[in-house]
Amino acid sequence: MNITVYGSGYVGLVTAACLAHTDNRILCIDTDEHRINQLKQCIIPIHEPGLQELIQAGLQAGRIGFSTRAEKGAGHGLLQFIAVGTPPDEDGSADLQHVQAVANTIGEYMDEYRVVVCKSTVPVGTASSIKEIIRRRLENRNLQIDFDVVSNPEFLKEGTAVADFMKPDRIIVGAERSRAVALMRELYRPLGDDLVQVMDTASSELTKYAANAMLATRISFMNELSNIAERLGADIEHIRTGIGTDPRIGPMFIQPGCGYGGSCFPKDVKALQRMASQVNIPAHLLQAVEAVNQNQKQVLHKKICRYFKDKLQDKVIALWGLAFKPGTGDMREAPSRALLEALWGSGAVVQAYDPVAMGECRQIYGNHPQLRLCRGPGQALQRADALAITTEWEEFRQPDFTQLKQALNEAVIFDGRNLYSPKRMQQLGIRYYAIGRGDPLWR
Repeated sequence: MNITVYGSGYVGLVTAACLAHTDNRILCIDTDEHRINQLKQCIIPIHEPGLQELIQAGLQAGRIGFSTRAEKGAGHGLLQFIAVGTPPDEDGSADLQHVQAVANTIGEYMDEYRVVVCKSTVPVGTASSIKEIIRRRLENRNLQIDFDVVSNPEFLKEGTAVADFMKPDRIIVGAERSRAVALMRELYRPLGDDLVQVMDTASSELTKYAANAMLATRISFMNELSNIAERLGADIEHIRTGIGTDPRIGPMFIQPGCGYGGSCFPKDVKALQRMASQVNIPAHLLQAVEAVNQNQKQVLHKKICRYFKDKLQDKVIALWGLAFKPGTGDMREAPSRALLEALWGSGAVVQAYDPVAMGECRQIYGNHPQLRLCRGPGQALQRADALAITTEWEEFRQPDFTQLKQALNEAVIFDGRNLYSPKRMQQLGIRYYAIGRGDPLWR
């Protein structure tokens, strides 16, 4: 098929690259001329394993192109994918200005039947509003052209997005007419036609928010439980294993830690709360999920303060991990940011390292006087008073603990991702404070 993808951000690029890989002809449209010029040279603006290789293959085969010309995009694709950002407004609701702009563009330039596919995460009712925007634009042009609007939310995890797209566990299609459903089934047949779940557009739109809110709820529940376990002298990792082997619960998204971040969970939980309030539903559970997460992002700082008896002025803290999760350079809503800013507020200096997110950190904080960005994890340790960990990168899992002890002024680790065994740390003579592991700081 000929397919147009509006938006060359995270969702747009993964969608474009993967659909090109299944032998479709993709044109990706974006208003950012610099980004488009870079993409034409296969310079990818985001870190996502496997993405650059797919785009390079698509460019070489002539199956993917990039342009800033919106009218060209409207004329190219039978399927018109909207994959632009929906950042949160001040009240937590999703900002739909970019989605609406694309809908106006499609209505302005389309000249034959099109299926408009909303891939962006949008509130319930957005498919209907897109349809109305296009209809009004066609009326202004004195045209009567048939078209459909489909909701097709993405369920991609940063760091594994390409694999998630190519081997999905389900494909949600919200559509009102059989013609659009048939085209969507044809599009996704190479990925598994039996995976397509067809529903109305409102249900499809809400399914995306429901999935992210459910996962965020599991994380916040485990984090709250970890705090209880810590005060009672229990080990949350044993508890996690105990409940994770229950088939009614399962092991996914029950890892305790220093809070969730990223571009999806925080904004989607807020947006779902906003949608609930608009129909007079008090979303008590969602409010609690968000509150627990915000509190959890302060846990490491509180432990560090308690250990040093609130005397952090001029202390040097090594920090391993800046990205909100491994496999990405994304620092949006990252727990590392909460820790950095809290440590700076307490007068500490931070020596930080992340294998991918260093450039992102420079963009956010510039030349902050209390931030030293290091070339590797070992350099971050040099003459530091403690080590804190906020991202579970693989290279942090098996460090040389002898060298770690020699490099640090004090052999103490504050682990926000529970990477190590408390028993082994005790044997090595390292003070170890993790999440929900019977931490003696509080007793």
